[in-house]
Amino acid sequence: MPYKNVDELPDAVKDNLPDHAQEIYMAAFNNAWDEYRDPEKRRDDASREETAHRVAWAAVKNKYEKDEETGNWKKKSD
Repeated sequence: MPYKNVDELPDAVKDNLPDHAQEIYMAAFNNAWDEYRDPEKRRDDASREETAHRVAWAAVKNKYEKDEETGNWKKKSD
């Protein structure tokens, strides 16, 4: 179930991530959805959707981090 736009993302994503991070999440999820179509490519008997969500969060964490004081996601400093 790839996402067509960020409005379709889960509430946990929409309610917590900045707009740019949501775009990263959606692109990574959609790519992983296609890449991990074959169950043999997934780990630990994870579903296709679960795998895509894991990949998407990992992609976000490459560019963003959660501020320990405020709990808000912010872009990592270079």
